Amino acid sequence: MSEWDIKKLQILRTLSERGTVTATAQTLQMTPSAVSQQLSNLAKQLGVPLLEAHGRRVRLTDAAHLVLRHAEAVFAQLEKADAELTAYAQGEAGEVRVGAFSTAVPALVVPAVRALREAAPGISVRVRETEAAQAYELLAAGEVDIALSLAVQAPAAVDADARFTRESLLADPLDVALPGDHALASAAGLRLADLAGEPWIFGGSGPWSEITRAACEAAGFTPTQAHSASGWTSILAMVEAGMGVALVPRMAAVRRDGVTMRELSEDHPTRHVIAAVRRGAATGVAVSRVLASLREAVPHRPQ
Repeated sequence: MSEWDIKKLQILRTLSERGTVTATAQTLQMTPSAVSQQLSNLAKQLGVPLLEAHGRRVRLTDAAHLVLRHAEAVFAQLEKADAELTAYAQGEAGEVRVGAFSTAVPALVVPAVRALREAAPGISVRVRETEAAQAYELLAAGEVDIALSLAVQAPAAVDADARFTRESLLADPLDVALPGDHALASAAGLRLADLAGEPWIFGGSGPWSEITRAACEAAGFTPTQAHSASGWTSILAMVEAGMGVALVPRMAAVRRDGVTMRELSEDHPTRHVIAAVRRGAATGVAVSRVLASLREAVPHRPQ
């Protein structure tokens, strides 16, 4: 296979455009002898004559025109690559992998992706739904670039885990789900402490279990876990059947006939939705753009 030298091909193209070796040398800020030498080397590399004498000047051979015809496609592709690299360096292109728990996907990730399509169409976001408890494992393993997880509290200014940089995207209010015929379903001023003796339904482990326990303990009691489930469909089905009560994040926006959702205005329990990246990764422009879009996707609720 012939050796195609981009720099020498550019010299040949300039000669075709400028017409003489002298003009080519002036355009490229080279000496005429250097131009002639480079073209002579290119002809040897390609194995075909590129120039022929024409009086006191030279002109391109048919082989040279054939070479340039193909070279133009190469130059066009290089221009495209250069433009994409520039966009990548400016954060306008690249792929960012986001791992998120189920309720965060429709509430935060999808709106963020939609906004990025308009603001930075060169950025591709690949979404992976995962359990909140597994988000950090995927992040540490390099399988995602941004992880959305849950926590009882917002991360401290100095993160205890040196591997990650974490921030709270929002404090999501928690409402209590009661069977529709529960004695307290319509009680005025309902508080968590009023439900201390109820059977509770929540996940067996992980952030959601910690969040439920922490909210109840802040209200002065330890919840009795009657059933364990992580999906809202299962949890609300059990609540509707009178099997227990549960805390439900407002961001999940789940409703079910036969279940009464009550706001706990006195207790104000919340869960924090956390965005995490590997330490130092937030300086990457594409990752930074996705994080900014996730922040902008946070719903603004009246205080």
